Amino acid sequence: MRTRSYDRGADQLRPVKIEPGFVRTAAGSALISIGETRVICTASVQDSVPRWMAGQGRGWVTAEYGMLPASTGERKQRDVAKGRLDGRSVEIQRLIGRSLRGVIEFAALGERTVYIDCDVLQADGGTRCAAITGGMVALRLALDGLVRQGRLPRSPLNGTVAAISCGIIDGLPCLDLDYSEDSTAEVDANVVMTGAGALIEVQATAERTPLSRAHLDELLGLAAGGIETLRVAQEAAVAAAQEGAVGGAQEAAAGTGA
Repeated sequence: MRTRSYDRGADQLRPVKIEPGFVRTAAGSALISIGETRVICTASVQDSVPRWMAGQGRGWVTAEYGMLPASTGERKQRDVAKGRLDGRSVEIQRLIGRSLRGVIEFAALGERTVYIDCDVLQADGGTRCAAITGGMVALRLALDGLVRQGRLPRSPLNGTVAAISCGIIDGLPCLDLDYSEDSTAEVDANVVMTGAGALIEVQATAERTPLSRAHLDELLGLAAGGIETLRVAQEAAVAAAQEGAVGGAQEAAAGTGA
């Protein structure tokens, strides 16, 4: 088998880094880097819901996704210049929204909408998975903020979610495909799981060789291990943000003589 980026094995992720609070004006935010793929994820809270949900006492979470023009090297035209979203962007933002809604109690959110915006700065495979994983951190930070502000009695989250790509390259199941691998893989898949290991969505496509049940099970096993690594990174990012919030509150109290 060919040498993989970062000299990693078939079951290893590219280096992962999640920087919480990257956009200070957002209710919650994170810059997620997985190898050379980088995505800014922000959460914005609006005290209203779509018209079709009004009066039900339930909230909503939705997502938007886009790639910056230079994210792939060759300039990508902005969707606004075309006057419409391309089909890929629509598919991905629906996937992000579905994934995040899978771990939230809408009644506990109240009649609020949380918008998750995912903007790809640099793409080298796995952008939708990075957006889901980083979007989860942004969502959690935004909801934690509502609890701190007294606007919610508790967080509406009942779990976490993350996503990772995997596929079959030269007959070997591999985790976390970069662009060069994804573009030549015999099978490529995106797996979305909760932190407890429950499946939310599996997207798998056989490009040349039909996917066997045994290989699918191998890919899901690889994905589960990768998602656990991502869950740990998410928890570390949230903990760092919480420490920063406590430190900031203490500084503010000291500054007012409280």
